[in-house]
Amino acid sequence: MSASTSDDSTTEGTTTEGSTSGDGTSEEKRRRKAMLIRAGVYIFATHLFAGFVLLLFALGGRK
Repeated sequence: MSASTSDDSTTEGTTTEGSTSGDGTSEEKRRRKAMLIRAGVYIFATHLFAGFVLLLFALGGRK
C-alpha cells in the first residue's frame, strides 16, 4: 500500500509541477510586466522631482 501511495504522490507531483510550470511562465511574464511598469513610474517620478529641485535652484539664484 505504501508503494501505491508513493506512486500516486509522484504522479501528482509531476502533474502539479507541469501545471505550475505553465502557470509559472505566465506568472513570470505578469511579474516582469509589473516590474517594468513600476520601474518606469519610479524613473518618471525621480526625473520629475529632480526637475523640481533644479527649478527651485534656478528661481532661487535669480536675485
